[in-house]
Amino acid sequence: MAGKTTCPVSRAQFKEKAKPIEVIIDGNKMIAVNREFSTHSLGWNISNKMTIMVGDTPVTVQVGLNLTIVGSKELPPEG
Repeated sequence: MAGKTTCPVSRAQFKEKAKPIEVIIDGNKMIAVNREFSTHSLGWNISNKMTIMVGDTPVTVQVGLNLTIVGSKELPPEG
């Protein structure tokens, strides 16, 4: 079994240097914003609605995307 992955950045480095990430879904550009999740993991998140065509019919979908830095939950708290 593989050992735990260590996060290569600190919480302070993430807050200072992490930039939003552009994500394209079905041709629609969305921006994943950097954040600290309620679990204390670090990463990026999109929570939005968009329209996708099903044949000739537009349907509204809920987009929920989390990009979580592996090992970030175990980082010590700031301060």
